[in-house]
This record gives sequence, structure tokens and C-alpha cells, in this order.
Amino acid sequence: MTRLDSSEPTLPVDGRGLSLAVVVARFNLEITQKLLTGCLGVLEVNGAPPPRVVWVPGAFELPVVAQRLAQTKKYDAVIVLGCVIRGETPHDRYICAETARGVGRVALDTGVPVVFGVLTTLDATQARARSGEGPGNKGAEAAGAALEMGRLMRTL
Repeated sequence: MTRLDSSEPTLPVDGRGLSLAVVVARFNLEITQKLLTGCLGVLEVNGAPPPRVVWVPGAFELPVVAQRLAQTKKYDAVIVLGCVIRGETPHDRYICAETARGVGRVALDTGVPVVFGVLTTLDATQARARSGEGPGNKGAEAAGAALEMGRLMRTL
């Protein structure tokens, strides 16, 4: 087995044989593409087969697509990736709250782990810092959590 990321104090997780899906929001594409790159890198390093990747318009659409995928029972875990950056109005707070609530509900309703890899930042600088190369990439962290949860759920 390999490590999720040599700079992270995590246990090795064998991704071989796990079936994963990733739902990615196109809104703030510069950021979400980097989250996806980090995610896919961790999955590959840990031996997971290539996941199914589905794109949606924005963060608000992540839960419904995650639900559809989880309901198939084909996937050991579903990862959702997105980026919501605070603006001049409270719109971001509504999107973030409903997205988080929806993702949590999907996991509880289906019994399939749905890992929340949605950035909720104050500005673009914070978003770039959390989606760059290296151990701070939240897409990579989401992949690690999905591997661990997918493997754990198989043992329960």
C-alpha cells in the first residue's frame, strides 16, 4: 500500500478495487479543475481505478447528482468538488448551507459516503491557496477521505 500523501500524517489506504465517483462544479473552473487534479492524483497514487467524473454547473447542483450516483449503489464513495467565494451579497451563504445540507442528506439517505470537497472561501486568494499543488489541496484531501471511507464501509 502507498501513502495518501507523503507529507500528510495519514494511514495508507489501498484504493485497489474501490469504485468512486467525483462530481465537479464548473463554476469557478480555474479552482475546481485544480481540486479535481489533486483528487485524481491521490486516487491514482493509492491504486484506485479511475473514477467516474461528472460535471455540473455549480455547487448547488452537486447534491442531486451525488444522490443519483449514490442511489445506483455502484460506488463505494462519491466525492463532490466545488468552490464558492464570498461576494458582495449573502448569496454565497445560501449556496454553501444548502449544498452542505444536501450532501450530508445524500450520504445519510443512501448509506454511501459523500465527501464534501467544496471550498467556501472569503476571496479568490484563499481559494487558490486551497487548490494549489501540494498537501493543502482540498481535492486531494477529499480523495483521501473517500478512500478511507470507501474501504471502511466495505468492512462494516
